[in-house]
Amino acid sequence: MKPQTIRVGGYAPRDSVHSRSVDRFAEDIKTLSNGEVDVEITYNVMDSGQPATALFEMLESGELTWCYYSSSYLGSKVPELNALEVPFLFDTVTDAHAALDGEFGAALSQAVRDRAGYEVLGFWDNGMRHLTNSVRDIRSPKDCEGLRIRLQPNEIHEALASSWGMIPMTAELSAGIEMIKRGDVDAQENPLANTVAYGVDHQHITLTAHLYGARGLFANSAEMDNFGEVADLVRASARTAIEYQREAAAAYELELRKRLEAEGRTVIELTNEERSEFANTADEVIANSLSTVDPTLRALLG
Repeated sequence: MKPQTIRVGGYAPRDSVHSRSVDRFAEDIKTLSNGEVDVEITYNVMDSGQPATALFEMLESGELTWCYYSSSYLGSKVPELNALEVPFLFDTVTDAHAALDGEFGAALSQAVRDRAGYEVLGFWDNGMRHLTNSVRDIRSPKDCEGLRIRLQPNEIHEALASSWGMIPMTAELSAGIEMIKRGDVDAQENPLANTVAYGVDHQHITLTAHLYGARGLFANSAEMDNFGEVADLVRASARTAIEYQREAAAAYELELRKRLEAEGRTVIELTNEERSEFANTADEVIANSLSTVDPTLRALLG
């Protein structure tokens, strides 16, 4: 085997589940290749003062072999990925994993290859997204009214927040973190892991699970095509990392909830009826977002 160097990039702190999963990838591919494959890792591109989106430029230039990134940021280039942005699409992360590992995920991966030119190595779990805010407890959409919320630049996310009476303020991640720190917004929505990693200190946390977050593992397809047998090792090691990441993310979610409660934060777990009220209030947004999903993809969701 010809010695190769694999370059991987991310945008999470060094001790995060995502960074530890990159480490797992590196360990696995070194073992499978008998040490013939070396791995260079950029754990958090934002540490160098670059925006997280610089990862795509690095990927396309060949500076990176693969990176992970939230699928929502590719929705404008690969509209098929917006199927994952349908609110309340999955009831549990187990349901999401089954869909992403099956024909639904395969169809999304092909769309990414066709439209963006990236090979998808699989999907990491970015968890269910929950509301946090610095103002008051939230148990119903009425409690959301008038709150300014930082969101990813995504039209569906904006429409969802607006349906609950919130004031959307979109920003790329690094800028969004600064908005939250300065108090320019009252609320944000993220999985608990991201909320903690980004230093959000909001007192009020509501486990709305209104959106499922997937982070695609996007590879430079030209480099993968030229790798020969090494490409198969990359794919196999990525699969190992995916299984590791999902298990670690589930355990970390439970750990973080206990930690936040111990810190005195208010963590509200909605009843089925309360969560349904959030979904019912956003029924037009859900219907509209579903109508934009390719019928073939909708059929694969069952």
